Amino acid sequence: MFELQIDGLKSAKWYTFQSVYTPFCNADIFQLYLDEFSKQNPNEFKIIVLDNGAFHKAKVLKVPNNIAFIFLPPYSQELNPAENMWARFKRGFTNRLFKTLDEVSDFIGEFTKKLTPQSIQTTCEFEYAVQVLFGLNNKYILYYLYCL
Repeated sequence: MFELQIDGLKSAKWYTFQSVYTPFCNADIFQLYLDEFSKQNPNEFKIIVLDNGAFHKAKVLKVPNNIAFIFLPPYSQELNPAENMWARFKRGFTNRLFKTLDEVSDFIGEFTKKLTPQSIQTTCEFEYAVQVLFGLNNKYILYYLYCL
């Protein structure tokens, strides 16, 4: 089965990375992700910076009390560190022939295993732009969420 990957990229302040493999992305899967994410450091207020994916804005979502969303302006890839991670992922994926979907899934898994806090930082270190754009200060920890 082909797997999409939902990744949470914690702010540059902490340099951590989480992966959840799912067969697809929709509001139900996103809700499960939010519920689990809320339980990690439950006393921490989390701000998640998102693109404008339909399931990110689904009316059925019940956003936990310790999570808030900031939606990036449409067509603003330059503000989304996930786009840099996408570019890095695509460079490794380009011009490769996979015989099965399992090979694709294995490639995605290997890609995420190779990510280190330092590689995430160098790929995605422009959080300051989002902080300034939305008038936030350093007391907030921003998380970035996207699908690969």
